Amino acid sequence: MAVSAYILIQTEVGKAAQVAQEVGEISGVVSAEDVTGPYDVIARAESESVDELGKMVVSRVQMIDGITRTLTCPVVHL
Repeated sequence: MAVSAYILIQTEVGKAAQVAQEVGEISGVVSAEDVTGPYDVIARAESESVDELGKMVVSRVQMIDGITRTLTCPVVHL
């Protein structure tokens, strides 16, 4: 079963739309939307394992210009 997570992203001022577009183009990202509130972009991602998810966030998402902070929230099924 695949691992799903929400990635909450804070960006530099004025960069949310550009960041959402670039995050949405990453393989494994199902959706990326710019939002209002304490975070600027919320993305939903899927991967084969928690390790693969972590690698995606660190090596792909966090490398996008304009991102200042991310918080990854894995989906659990209780």
